[in-house]
Amino acid sequence: MRFKLFLFLLPVYLLSLSGCGIYSFTGASVEGKTINIHMFDNKARNVVPSLSSTLTEMIRTRILSQTGLEPTTKDDADYDMTGAITAYDVTVTGAQSVQVASKNRLTISLQITFKNRLNDKASFSQTFTHFSDFDASQILQNVQTALITDIGTQLSDDIFNKAFVNW
Repeated sequence: MRFKLFLFLLPVYLLSLSGCGIYSFTGASVEGKTINIHMFDNKARNVVPSLSSTLTEMIRTRILSQTGLEPTTKDDADYDMTGAITAYDVTVTGAQSVQVASKNRLTISLQITFKNRLNDKASFSQTFTHFSDFDASQILQNVQTALITDIGTQLSDDIFNKAFVNW
């Protein structure tokens, strides 16, 4: 009986020794305890007043809810994220005829600089871009909130994965 218990507990014990950080069900590997996520600057040609705070909060929420990191405003945080919105553009993507657009596309780009003070090789500076299409008969201001939410979710996922899942 003791031998069976030993055989059962041995793999559990060995697995607990093999990790070097905290792992979550999202696949995130988090070694640190604190993160400083700065408000993203809006440097896009077309400026939506609430875009900076909306995207910053979406990314902050995604990271904090999936990692258990403690937010801080101190410069000595284990992780530091700064960024800038570099594009907020609407373009035509589909046409019914030569002169009539059928689809428009909203594209948002974020330039992110992520510093991992515990592992400098995991630090990066990268531009993340996503878009969402909408019917050309719709006025942008009427669908803008839903589009920003959709694009912000995609950007949050990509940034989280790059910073903590190493995709």
